[in-house]
This record gives sequence, structure tokens and C-alpha cells, in this order.
Amino acid sequence: MHIKCLSVTQCGQLMQALTRDIKRFAICMSDTEQLFIGDVLLFLSVSRLSNFQNRRIWLKPQHTLMNTNRYTSSELVELLQKSAVEHLTTFRQLEVRDFGSVATIVTTDFGAMYAYKRGDYQRCLQLSIQNVHTLLYARSMSDITVLSDFLQLLDDDIVSLTALMLMVNPQCRDSTSHNVCITQLTLSLYLVTQCQLKLYHSVTSLAQTLDYIKVAQRRHPANRNLDKLTLKLIERKVVAHISTLL
Repeated sequence: MHIKCLSVTQCGQLMQALTRDIKRFAICMSDTEQLFIGDVLLFLSVSRLSNFQNRRIWLKPQHTLMNTNRYTSSELVELLQKSAVEHLTTFRQLEVRDFGSVATIVTTDFGAMYAYKRGDYQRCLQLSIQNVHTLLYARSMSDITVLSDFLQLLDDDIVSLTALMLMVNPQCRDSTSHNVCITQLTLSLYLVTQCQLKLYHSVTSLAQTLDYIKVAQRRHPANRNLDKLTLKLIERKVVAHISTLL
């Protein structure tokens, strides 16, 4: 905000002020034991504004070398996604604090989605299995909206399933009917199934997941269309894969 105001009120002094403030900011970051993604993005942004693109800014050894020219668009997108996951995880923690007495809420669902997006299927599976065990018989659960920005963390199968449902029945776009949402349990079972298939798990492991899916199908009411469709999709995937192994 200070930099933006200077650009309007004191144009002639802007570069001098930017240089001074960014040096102070770099020192502050160097003295910080743990940097957040938002700090890194802010540093890159103000460095570009001050024409520091051709200079390397060194922090203490425990921090990564920052060279603003080396960050590509895809890397910045990944940083933004990671920052979003950090904030969403904090949001889940606040949900647990405020509503944990009336609902069962897991805090690692977005972390599992991000791990899946990055191809870290073992980490995703570990988090998702824990979430399934926590949520399978929960009386009340939290939802995830399968639209808008969250699509970036999902794979083609569930995105296509959602799009097909909306094309067949446009009324499903009414968010008040839960038709564009899935529960944390459905998401966790979806991730478990996808990771087990990608990691070539045994028939025994897949059969256990199939049992979990059947329990979840009974626990979701008929008006939870996207939950029902997603659970049916992964059930058919598991059954089809098991048949090829027998």
C-alpha cells in the first residue's frame, strides 16, 4: 500500500523509496525463520516494480536464492496454488475451532488435493485414508464446492463428471441444493481410489476401499447428486480394476 501510494503522490522519489524499503524488507525476510508463500510472492512483486530484475537478492543460507528473472509463469501459478492451500488449511482449522463440537471436520483435505495435483500420490493417499477413517461414520461433515477455483486442484474425471451433470440438469447449478458440492468423505474416497489405482494396489486393498464406498453411498441422501455420482464413478472404477486382476 505504501509503494502504491508513493507512485501517485511522490513520483520523483519513488525509486529511492522503493530501494530503501525493499532492502529493509529483504533484511526482515532474512531474519524470518519460516517464510510463507505470500511473503515470497510479495517480494517478487515489489522487486519487479523497482527494476531489480537483473540483480540477485541473497538471503541467509536456509532460504532459497531469489532471482526474479528465473520464475516462469507456471512456477508462479504453483506458488499461488500452494499459498491458497495454506490459507484454506488455516480456514479448516478455524472451522474445527468454531464448529468442531457439532460436526466432524478434517483439516488436510486441501493438502491432499494439492499433493494429488503435484503427483505425490503416496502423500495424498496417506492423508486421504486418515480422513476416510475419521469421516466414515461422522454425523455431520463439511462440504467442498466443485466449481470455480477449486477445479485447478481436481483431475479430469471429476471435472468432466461435474460438467456433464450441469449440462444434463442446469438446475443443479443452484448451490443451495448442494448439487455443486461434495462432502469431505466423498472427496477423500475419490482421492484414495485414484491414488490406489495409480500406485497399483492389491485386490485386498481395493476391496477394503470398495467397502468404504458402499458405506458412504448409504450415508449420503438422495438429494446429494454429485456425491452419489462421484461415489458411483469410483465404485465402477474399483470393480473394473479388480476384475482385471482376478
